[in-house]
Amino acid sequence: MKKSSTLTTTTSMPTSPTLSAQTLSASKISLTSSRCGSTAGSACGSSSGSASGSMRSACQSPVRPGSGCVDALKAKREEIEMDTLLEKAKFYTSVCLGTTAILSVFTFLFLIPFVVDPAISTIIADYDPVPVTCIVIDHIYAEGIKNCSWSSCREGCTSSLTKCHQLFVNYTRIPYSEWQRNPRELDTVNWDVSYTKFLINSEGCGYPPTTNCSIFARQYGFSHIGEPFPCYYSRAYPEVVIGRYSWENNLYHLILSLIIPNVLFAISIGVLSYWYCPCCEKACNKSSRVYAEKFPTKEEIVNCMKCNTEKSLSLNVF
Repeated sequence: MKKSSTLTTTTSMPTSPTLSAQTLSASKISLTSSRCGSTAGSACGSSSGSASGSMRSACQSPVRPGSGCVDALKAKREEIEMDTLLEKAKFYTSVCLGTTAILSVFTFLFLIPFVVDPAISTIIADYDPVPVTCIVIDHIYAEGIKNCSWSSCREGCTSSLTKCHQLFVNYTRIPYSEWQRNPRELDTVNWDVSYTKFLINSEGCGYPPTTNCSIFARQYGFSHIGEPFPCYYSRAYPEVVIGRYSWENNLYHLILSLIIPNVLFAISIGVLSYWYCPCCEKACNKSSRVYAEKFPTKEEIVNCMKCNTEKSLSLNVF
């Protein structure tokens, strides 16, 4: 009993020169662990450490060029930069698409009175594409709003009339090409329509530089009264006669004015809806399979039961 007490006393004293083997080994282990913590080396860990622990110690160590941690940081940085670039591109594209949609609406509203309505009116009037023979029998030049109730030519379809040229013509359904080959005396011609209004086009107006009323008046009126020239009459309204008509140009302008603004508007709104409308995105990514098709049919269950007896037993239990 005395020996055991003496031994306990000596081991508890820190200044004793004689240390046990267990105390030395414990001090070595603590010294080793402190060195491992200071150097942060992965080799100092236990042999049972996992791959995640070694990766963590490698990333906590000082970054060296060419190491795997640097490559991972570079890849992550490039991925973030790419995502940022895509977000910026999406934002600016959305702004452009929204602007295009708004401009398409205003452009279409602008084209309705200036292109669409005249083109439709021209189609309804059903002008004869073959020019017939006309002569101007009267030319009146007037000034003032009261005197200009109508005009054969007007520069600007929305402007008020202060000066006007009013031309009246007679026309016959004899084609102008035939008239040129075989001219006739004007007194012997049976005119189909006499003293009717003559317009520059179906609307009687236009915009410079394609429409110049002074040139139009000099071309058909004044000194050219009584001279035959080609004109186009309406088969739906025989009293309407115009000087310019082209079925191809009329249809071409009508199609362009209808298709281009509406297509741009539809594409812009469709893309924006797909990007920012959750309902549209779910509808586009929705599976085409019917809900009932997601479950096996009776024949498939029977075949599966025949192939696997264990599954058949489990199904019979239920």
